[in-house]
Parts: sequence; C-alpha cells; structure tokens
Amino acid sequence: MRPANIVTAFADILAGASAAAGTIMVFDEIGFLTQPSLYWLLISTFGLYGGGIVFNDVFDADLDKKERPERAIPSGRVSKLYASILGILLFCIGIISAFWVNTTAGLLATGITFGALVYDSFAKHHIAFGPLVMGSCRGGNLLLGAAIIPASLSYLWPLAFLPVVYIASITLISRGEVHGGSKRTSILATSFVGLVTSVLLLLSFLDVYTLVTALPFAILFGVMVLPAFVSAASDPVSGKIMTAVKRGVISLIILNSALAAGFAGLIPGLIVLALLPLSFLFSKVFAVT
Repeated sequence: MRPANIVTAFADILAGASAAAGTIMVFDEIGFLTQPSLYWLLISTFGLYGGGIVFNDVFDADLDKKERPERAIPSGRVSKLYASILGILLFCIGIISAFWVNTTAGLLATGITFGALVYDSFAKHHIAFGPLVMGSCRGGNLLLGAAIIPASLSYLWPLAFLPVVYIASITLISRGEVHGGSKRTSILATSFVGLVTSVLLLLSFLDVYTLVTALPFAILFGVMVLPAFVSAASDPVSGKIMTAVKRGVISLIILNSALAAGFAGLIPGLIVLALLPLSFLFSKVFAVT
C-alpha cells in the first residue's frame, strides 16, 4: 500500500480544501480543518490511493517475479486473490466515504477509482497515455479535497493540471528505475518539474493566492526536487532515477504545502508540510517506488 505515498495523498486533500477555503471564504484561515467532511475525505483518499497501489501489484505480479521478487505477491507472502479483495475493499471505502461528504466528492472518487484501474491494468505501459492517466488521478485527488466546498470547483478546476504535469514527470522518469532510462525522457521530465515550480510562483496573478506566503514553500520544493531530477537527466542510471522518483513522490507534500499556504495562509501550509517527516519515516520502512 506504500504508506509513505498515502501520506502524500493526504496532502492533496488538505491542499485542495485549503484552496477551496481561501477561494470561497466560507471558513476562516483554519476553520475548514475542524470540519468532519475533511476527515471523511482523508479516509476516502486513503482507500483510493491504497486500492490503486494494491491493484498495481496485482496486475504487475508476473513482471515482479522477474524484476522485484521481494514484493508481497511474487514473494508468496500474499496471494493475488487476497490482494484483490483488499484492493476492492479499499476502493469501496474511498468511494463510500466521499459520497458521505457530498455527491460531487463521490463522483470524483468514482472517477479516480476508474482512472487508477485503467492505469494499473494497461495505461502504464503506454509512454504518453500512462503519465496522463496517472497525473489525472492525482489531479482528481486535489479536486477531491476542494470538493469540501463544491462551489469552489468551478473556479479551482484548472489547478488539477498542476499535479497532472508533475506526476507525469515522475511517471516518465520512473520508466528507467530498473534498467536505467533515456536521457531524452529524463530531460523532458526535468523540464516538467521546472514548469511546475514556475507555476507555483505565477499563481500570484490570482487575487486569492498570496505569493509572499507561498514563496518559502515553493523554494523548498524546487530545492528538494530539481537537483535530483537534473542529476538523473545528466546520467540516467537506475540508482539516480530511483532517487529522483523517491524525492519526487515525497515532495508532493511540499508542492501541496505551497498551494495551501498561497490560498489559505501560513498555518495551513505548515500543517501540510508537517506531513513530510511522517512520509520520510514511512519511506525508511516501506517501499516508495
């Protein structure tokens, strides 16, 4: 289930909810954090992300026998049947929890589930379609957080393109994790990361986004991610690519903290950033890639 990655999904929800609160201004700076709906959405993303990762291993079981025999299914510790049952249960938790909040959130959760299964089953093997589908799932997860105030989505939906581009960059470069990658693909992925970093600054053109508050988080994001991607692009060997992917996944929290700070203020940004040590801790114990 990749616990370190699930923590980054929590950050999506908090960032989306922060953006909604800052845009619609129904709550004060931290008022949305006390809403029960927010915690149902966190449970929802736990189920959606966990289910997607479990089915990733189900569909990859035969390939993992050759490339990653230490994983749960090829090692024999878990059967494909039990893993599939777990994945289905997690998806059900994700969808039901979202519908408990409102219909908009439920429909988004259903779409994310469909996208995750499409990616796991066949899209991941397509060089362009795979990153697009994976990124769309992550963009949908950000909007799932914003669905705490459904009216905000008519204004915030373009934000979904930010994680789409960022996750596409991680997905592109991750193709070389096992055997090394293509220099051209790694350079393209690095360019995408640079674009995302720039957009975090350009969002200041929105009236509801405060650059001064978001700037420290945006700088931290660039410092954490760009050097690892540049290193992998200059020498796309397996080890450097795995480092870039790991940094990229965990730094989703920093990306989300910049969004939360820009839209809702310093305190929401710091709350999201506080998930980073937890994700790092989990990454020491559980696989990230």
